[in-house]
Amino acid sequence: MKEVAVLLLVTLLLNGCGTSSNTTTPSKTPGVTWQAQVLGGIGPDSGYSFITQFTLNSSGTLDITYFQFLNAGAAQCLSGGTETGQMTLTQNTTTLTVTGTMVYTVQSGGNTLTLNGTSVTGSEPLNGTTLSGGSVTGTWTLTGGTGCNDTTGGSFTMTQSPT
Repeated sequence: MKEVAVLLLVTLLLNGCGTSSNTTTPSKTPGVTWQAQVLGGIGPDSGYSFITQFTLNSSGTLDITYFQFLNAGAAQCLSGGTETGQMTLTQNTTTLTVTGTMVYTVQSGGNTLTLNGTSVTGSEPLNGTTLSGGSVTGTWTLTGGTGCNDTTGGSFTMTQSPT
């Protein structure tokens, strides 16, 4: 009887106790087009809005295929440049909700805009290929030359366009 109790205890420990939601880290395309609105800042360090398209590589890096500022004011500190990013996602396999973090940077002429996404949310459909209803919120900073240096920054929201 003692052996059966020990075996049952080991089985429970290996399988987990109670019900819980397993999580997986999806390495899927996070969406098609995303639009960002950057709030806060002063003067040329403010009012950035842009659209971007990217896919998420299995390493967690973003493969950014398109980037465009939507406002002329951005050109004063950032005119095009190089965009890089990283996203870490976790999916709740019971509810199919996705959460995570993201870092997105735009570098141009010695200036760097950094978006630190502390909350990525969305859902992944049953087919598991594309994040839907994606949203990212967080803070931003701009570092660089004279007139283009705002380490206080502000907040931003980036939302996925419906596919």
